[in-house]
Amino acid sequence: MNGSRIAAVGHYQPARVLTNEDLAGMVDTSDEWITSRVGIRTRHIAGPDEPVDELAGHAAAKALAAAGLTPGDIDLVLVATSTAIDRSPNMAARVAARLGIPSPAAMDVNVVCAGFTHALATADHAVRAGAATRALVIGADKMSDVTDWSDRTTCVLVGDGAGAAVVEASEDAGIGPVLWGSVPEMGHAVRIEGQPARFAQEGQSVYRWATTQLPAIARRACERAGLGPEDLAGVVLHQANLRIIEPLAEKIGAVNAVVARDVSESGNTSAASIPLALSKLVEQGRISSGDPVLLFGFGGNLSYAGQVICCP
Repeated sequence: MNGSRIAAVGHYQPARVLTNEDLAGMVDTSDEWITSRVGIRTRHIAGPDEPVDELAGHAAAKALAAAGLTPGDIDLVLVATSTAIDRSPNMAARVAARLGIPSPAAMDVNVVCAGFTHALATADHAVRAGAATRALVIGADKMSDVTDWSDRTTCVLVGDGAGAAVVEASEDAGIGPVLWGSVPEMGHAVRIEGQPARFAQEGQSVYRWATTQLPAIARRACERAGLGPEDLAGVVLHQANLRIIEPLAEKIGAVNAVVARDVSESGNTSAASIPLALSKLVEQGRISSGDPVLLFGFGGNLSYAGQVICCP
């Protein structure tokens, strides 16, 4: 086998939906203020008895079922998350235990909003190198745990959820070469820190970086896959904010692509946002099996990672 591919995807969101009207009763804001600035209408919020590994486990189970596989078929579990409360056992081990996966390599990847695309690249490398046969790659975050619900600049953004992909060996490269990097000296622009940990960001700095620096990087990710942006059938960017997604997608130049806008109903779910949005596009039939789709994560640490995949 010369490459790897995504065999199937799945997603999960908690049942509770928090609307803009609900937020207007909690902080000084309004539906008009939120939608005009970030384009978010609703978000899903997990309860106190719904930990991150439960969200991740539900999404992973759906991806396994869609791939027609059992837990015993998996030998690598990667969970991208930045909202794990405990340091050990890690989320990957907890998910493996929930699903009954026997003796996998189990690792967490903390690159915040770019975590899933980093984890996907890591799984691709492991499978192609022969270090793993089939991998579960999961993005899961419970942003409600690290949010100051009295701060209207951040609480209007966040949501909880998980998305997962099954990665397996393939004769052809169904996961293109990753282009990844960071701007570590600007890592302070997006933070989850303190005791208790709280999410904070410098919104204007992130907006300028995302809309001016990232389009060229995303186009280079397409070049590594041997494609031009006009060849893409889908674009799934980190679902940070509609006011970032839309200009970034336009500047990439993917004129024929379906652009994921799941942020409008899910909010910013950090590492979960890309697999969650991808899974919904697949479920809705808006992209077809074999279509070239750009996945591009960016955010915390001012990190980024992107690759073109063949839609499962």
